[in-house]
Amino acid sequence: MEVLDKRVIIGRRVAQEFKDGDYVNLGIGLPTEVANHIPEGVKVFFQSENGIMGAGPMPLKGSEDENLINAGGGYISAIKGASYFDSCLSFGIIRGGHIDLTVLGALQVDECGNLANWMIPGKLIPGMGGAMDLVTGSKKVIVAMEHCDKNGNSKILKNCLLPLTAKNKVNLIVTEKAVIEVTPNGLVLKEMAKDLTIDDVIRCTDAELAIAENISYF
Repeated sequence: MEVLDKRVIIGRRVAQEFKDGDYVNLGIGLPTEVANHIPEGVKVFFQSENGIMGAGPMPLKGSEDENLINAGGGYISAIKGASYFDSCLSFGIIRGGHIDLTVLGALQVDECGNLANWMIPGKLIPGMGGAMDLVTGSKKVIVAMEHCDKNGNSKILKNCLLPLTAKNKVNLIVTEKAVIEVTPNGLVLKEMAKDLTIDDVIRCTDAELAIAENISYF
């Protein structure tokens, strides 16, 4: 049986949320995996806050263009018809509500849809970047992350313990174990990995989970 990498599992599931014609922003790190799993027949336009609409996949080694990078400094390509603009226009697109969906990694998410993804106190950080604008301006916010940290601690909490990026902005959490919807009444477990039970997911989640009536598997 094929054993998939956690990044692939998460990226593939997140991509199922895209609709044809969506304008999408992918955060750095794990969220970039999503671009490799766009469903057949669905065309989305990837925006990067450093000034491109129509970002393409990472180029083959040796064919990189030093002028084509994403907001995290990684090499990208550009699809036919891509457009370029300055940071002022780029953030006008984001803050103006023109991004349909943003996918971000996270350090912690909680029951209220609060997001902490930019700093751990005491550690050197470059800054928040565009995350606070993206989660505020996008029509839908998906957190794509591993369910637990490297020490096995849940990253889905009753209340975030780290400094917040934004309050009450997360709509959906996708991990390698589960798909969890953020609702006004708390978190709802909608889907889970087919090799897990509901009790397995509950045991590795600090937050309270309501269980959807017709839970499905991925």
